[in-house]
Amino acid sequence: MDLSPHPLSQFVLKVHSRCDLACDHCYVYEHADQSWRGRPVVISDEVLELTARRIAEHARAHRLDIVHVVLHGGEPLLAGPDRLRLAARSLSTALSGVCVLDLRIHTNGVTLDEKFCELFAEYDIKVGISLDGDRAANDLHRRYRDGRSSHARVLRAIDLLKRPRYRHLFAGLLCTVDLRNDPVAVYDALAELTPPRIDFLLPHATWDEPPPRHGTDTSATPYGDWLLRVHDRWSDAGRPMGVRLLDSVLRTLRGAGSLTEALGLAPVEFAVIETDGSLEQADSLKTAYDGAPGTGLHVAVNSLDEMAAHPGITARQQGLDGLCATCRSCPVVRSCGGGLYAHRYNSAGGTGGFMNPSVYCADLKQLITGIRDREEQRVSTAQPPLSESHLDEIAAGFGGTDAVDRLARHELTVNRELLGVVWHESPHDDTGTAAWETLAVLDAEAPESVDAVLAHPYLRPWAQHVLRGGGDAGPIAMRGVAELTAAALLRAGREGTVTVPTGSGVLRLPTLGALVVGDTAEARVTGEREGFTVRVGEREYSVSHESGADAAWWPRRRFELPGWAVALEDTDPWRDVHGYPLTARLSATASEEWRTGLTSAWEWIRRELPAYAPGLAAGLSVVTPLRESTAGADISSAARDAFGAVAIARPGSPQTLACLLVHEFQHVKLGAVLDVADLYDPTCERLFYAPWRPDPRPLEGLLQGTYAHIAVVDYWRARRRTAPGAEARDAEVRFARWREQTAEAVDTLIGSGALTDLGMRFVAAMGETVANRLTEPVDADALLSARRTAVDHKASAAGRG
Repeated sequence: MDLSPHPLSQFVLKVHSRCDLACDHCYVYEHADQSWRGRPVVISDEVLELTARRIAEHARAHRLDIVHVVLHGGEPLLAGPDRLRLAARSLSTALSGVCVLDLRIHTNGVTLDEKFCELFAEYDIKVGISLDGDRAANDLHRRYRDGRSSHARVLRAIDLLKRPRYRHLFAGLLCTVDLRNDPVAVYDALAELTPPRIDFLLPHATWDEPPPRHGTDTSATPYGDWLLRVHDRWSDAGRPMGVRLLDSVLRTLRGAGSLTEALGLAPVEFAVIETDGSLEQADSLKTAYDGAPGTGLHVAVNSLDEMAAHPGITARQQGLDGLCATCRSCPVVRSCGGGLYAHRYNSAGGTGGFMNPSVYCADLKQLITGIRDREEQRVSTAQPPLSESHLDEIAAGFGGTDAVDRLARHELTVNRELLGVVWHESPHDDTGTAAWETLAVLDAEAPESVDAVLAHPYLRPWAQHVLRGGGDAGPIAMRGVAELTAAALLRAGREGTVTVPTGSGVLRLPTLGALVVGDTAEARVTGEREGFTVRVGEREYSVSHESGADAAWWPRRRFELPGWAVALEDTDPWRDVHGYPLTARLSATASEEWRTGLTSAWEWIRRELPAYAPGLAAGLSVVTPLRESTAGADISSAARDAFGAVAIARPGSPQTLACLLVHEFQHVKLGAVLDVADLYDPTCERLFYAPWRPDPRPLEGLLQGTYAHIAVVDYWRARRRTAPGAEARDAEVRFARWREQTAEAVDTLIGSGALTDLGMRFVAAMGETVANRLTEPVDADALLSARRTAVDHKASAAGRG
């Protein structure tokens, strides 16, 4: 076990040691430690500068990527704007070029005004507000000294933070649990304020001073029960915002890290700097005994390396080894982590100090096992992305609206998960963080607009590029988050501003288009009712979503055809995943030619291939134009990780375009199926020949080609009925050839020995469709010609092999 101290990355900086409220549950003033009485009321310039230098020195020495600092108190707003500005400037200056600074302030909100908000916007200081629920709940504790309610002033502060100009600063709400309050009413009151996050705290208590209970409490685990009712309400509402305690339980149950020091086994990397410069442990220790947080260290004398090595800090960095025997043997210890360190305190002999279970032990176990059991039940009863009937429908080669819509919803879920991974694994900058928080708000208030953007087919190639790493991954991640947020804001028709870094002189707005902005580092996108403005340096562009007088705006062309809405994607740089050269931005004339071709092709599909039309309309939203072949060959492609898009070089006839659309959409459908169903053994390394290719293919390649050719068979089946003269004869030969070769490929798949049981069922359904086509009579000469062509192809392939 590595016993070396962990570097510190999280700091609470006390800028004022008094408060304008008299909350009777406050750990600073109402518990055992009363050291506040001897502290300076306001932090000095000297201590601020020393603290900033110490943090920067520590961050540089340990090569930290990010440092988190919370301005705290007492009530930090009492320090005034000038003192807070000095704190922000000192920290920002000291850490410039060293690491990212995540600067926050936690306040009761009663004196928050626009002057403070402007300061916080200038330094990107995120604001957390304390609120215990509705007025009745909040008034149980959070009152002025004369007994007046603080509730109305806190709501005024939250309304201020929810203005478009400041919304990105709103970090969330902190609520202390009181069993006298109804948990559902508390949750509803907080959720109604649409915060990006809620943090529920257990009231600080120890074995010497147990948590309050009330006459109506009959449960052995009242706090666990209270929080489970919050969990159920939150889950029933679709988990519209983060709830740090509940999210931490869910994360630790999956083996991920906790979001709070109150749960999990991750080492604590946390220190407090008091107004006099004293270095202390977590404030929660003030509930244990007088002097409990003290270390005897000071920023003027001691480095943060010395603070990190203090026994009180290292005691909380030992994981399981730092817990008592009872905790180590507990089945939920990896989620609980022994609970908050301060809550373990017991002065009694034999179990003195902090080597005890939490005073909330039973409640935490009730909460964790309750959430675990609910998650297991949810998973066991959750509907699979595809029902058996839908899977059979798609396996036959088709798939109606509902079946394909289910695939689309699952692919959206995958995109959301990928976006979350990108965010959590990428280094954050201020612009990206502000955008992410705005996106979280939009997701709660306008989820349909966020879904529309996150369903963009080329989100996944961007995410995969970021996750593969490389020197440009971090900036690309933050730029992509800002682009997605700006697009969601505009689609929602919300007022607000998102700062977006630009690349290659183009501002990308996924699903909307792009704006050519030239050589500039960033653009500020401001949503308005009828459109938006983009400010780049001194220049401002004002455009509607669909068009603009300025030629720099390239809106994505979207065509509303009867029963099908489809867009041409010729602006997104991440569309370059299809393996063929792309067109540049299409001219208005070329775009209109595409509209005409797609309209005719779609009419043909609806009339001649009606079994394919509903699924295509439900799942194909984007056509990406490719550069046409100089040799006149038809070119088309579908990317495995771009659900909803196909790429096509515009062919000469609408019938050929119809063929390319249904053919490539088969690949799109099957790719999505393979995301939800295991059809073959992924360890199979054998290669298999397809009758139509000279080169052997991996099993998935053969499966993809065979499935796509079901649509090709049906295309030529339709063409032989509708084509004139010699074209009908050619169509009959092609129909005869493709049905036999596709049937042969089905036999190869079934005989591969690498399909799962579900895969065998899927391929058998494919084979049944092809077998039905084999029963249709074909002219003998056409059949002979088709077989001769197939033999010649095989001979040519063998010669090349």
